[in-house]
Amino acid sequence: MSTPKVLFGFHAVGVRIKTAPASVIEVYFDSSRRDARMRQFLDRARESGVRLLEADGVRLAKLAGSHGHQGVAARVHDLPQARSLDELLENLEAEGGDAPLLLVLDGVTDPHNLGACLRVADGAGAQAVIAPKDHAAGINATVAKVASGAAETVPYFMVTNLARTLNELKERNIWCIGTSDDAPGTLYQTDLRGPVALVLGAEGDGMRQLTRKTCDQLVSIPMQGAVESLNVSVASGVCLYEARRQRTAG
Repeated sequence: MSTPKVLFGFHAVGVRIKTAPASVIEVYFDSSRRDARMRQFLDRARESGVRLLEADGVRLAKLAGSHGHQGVAARVHDLPQARSLDELLENLEAEGGDAPLLLVLDGVTDPHNLGACLRVADGAGAQAVIAPKDHAAGINATVAKVASGAAETVPYFMVTNLARTLNELKERNIWCIGTSDDAPGTLYQTDLRGPVALVLGAEGDGMRQLTRKTCDQLVSIPMQGAVESLNVSVASGVCLYEARRQRTAG
C-alpha cells in the first residue's frame, strides 16, 4: 500500500467514503459538533463501515494542516490511477470511448485555483489535468478540499517539459487549443468535438510564450463587461463545458 495521506472537509472525505470505503484507514470527527450535517455524515460513514475516531479541533487542525477542516479529517490510501499520461492515453485509445478531453494548466500555482479546476474537470468529464512541474501547485490537502473529491477521480499529471508534452499530444492527433484575450476567433466558433487539449494560463500572466507558440490554435472567451479576464478555474469551466455541450449535441 502507498503512504497514507490526509483528506479533510465534508466533501473530500464524503466522496472518498462513498466511492472507495476500503481505502479509508480512519476518519476523525469533532464530537462537539452535533448539527444535522455532521449527523448525516456520521450516519453515512457508519453505513460504509469505516473506522470513526473522536478528535478535538486542535487534533483535527494538526492532521489537516488547516483550520478549514469543518470538523472532519481522514487518513486514506492513494487510489490506483494511470501511472503516466502515456498510459492514460493508451487506455483511452484501447477503450475507444469518448474522444480525449484534457485540461492543461500553465502557471497555476494557487492551490484553491487548482482544486477548483479539478472540480470542473471532473464535472465536465475531462480525463486528465496536466501541468508543468516547475510552474504549478501540487496536490495537497487544501487542493483536495476545494476539489470536493475530484482530486481523487481526475488524474493530475505534472510533466517536466510542457511544450514537449503538447507536441506528444499533437502526435496522438489531439488538437491543442490555447486561450488568449487577443486570439482572432472565439471559443464558440471552434469545433471541440474531436480529441482536444484545452490550454489555459494563470490569471494575469497567461500562458508562457513557448506554451502559446506550441498550441495548434488560440481562441478567446468573449468578455462583455468591464473586467478583462476570468479566474482560471471559471475559464476552465467555460471551455470544458462548451466542449461537453458540443459533444452532447453531436
